[in-house]
Amino acid sequence: MQLSKRMDRLASMVTEGSSLADVGTDHGYIPIALVQTGKVSRAIAMDINKGPLERAALHIREQHLEDRITTRLSDGMTALKEGEADTVLIAGMGGALTVHILEGGAHCLASVKELILQPQSEIWLVREWLCEHGYKITDEDIVLDEGKYYPMMRVEHGSMKLPAKGELEYGNPALQRSIGVWSAYLRAEQGKTDVILKTLVDNGQEKSDRYVEILDKRSRMVDMLNRIPAGCGQEMKEYEMQ
Repeated sequence: MQLSKRMDRLASMVTEGSSLADVGTDHGYIPIALVQTGKVSRAIAMDINKGPLERAALHIREQHLEDRITTRLSDGMTALKEGEADTVLIAGMGGALTVHILEGGAHCLASVKELILQPQSEIWLVREWLCEHGYKITDEDIVLDEGKYYPMMRVEHGSMKLPAKGELEYGNPALQRSIGVWSAYLRAEQGKTDVILKTLVDNGQEKSDRYVEILDKRSRMVDMLNRIPAGCGQEMKEYEMQ
């Protein structure tokens, strides 16, 4: 099964030998790829909608993997039983929905060893929830796929202090697998804020609350870029030359 760059990077974060529950599986591509390569022993492909689940079931049958991948209609993790999965993957949803799904999985999360999360927006909400509910982020990554950046993280049970706002928004630079891509992402976001700031100034709104808000956001980006660990310069240069 050929995966997109985003899906392939998510699959790479899954611990080898685990059992997987893919929440919001859509086409079922990640469970299929992980079972085919032997990285996971078995998988449950879950979705709230019958249409995507039927497509996933078709793809699973085409690959003759019905004995190792099951499909299940489920609103988030509500239909997942305790002990059924070591790894839960939740990708491609907004931060608020991701948090809602995690809260709905309280009945089974104690037996889950790791979470692989890729919120599409409001990622700070997810990091904040994890800090407040006994989890720690062990690994972060980001990939540029078809012109869009996708931050993602690996999470385990544990504890971590609630980080400053910049780290909630953009992640811990010390945990980034792909510091060059992460740096490029922050610079791209910084460029967007510069455009907004210029527009506000041109419209005489440099003293507005909106201007102060965007300026503060830009300052947090600069601070995060200044926290890039020493020794990462070569990787960043190599990425910029691609």
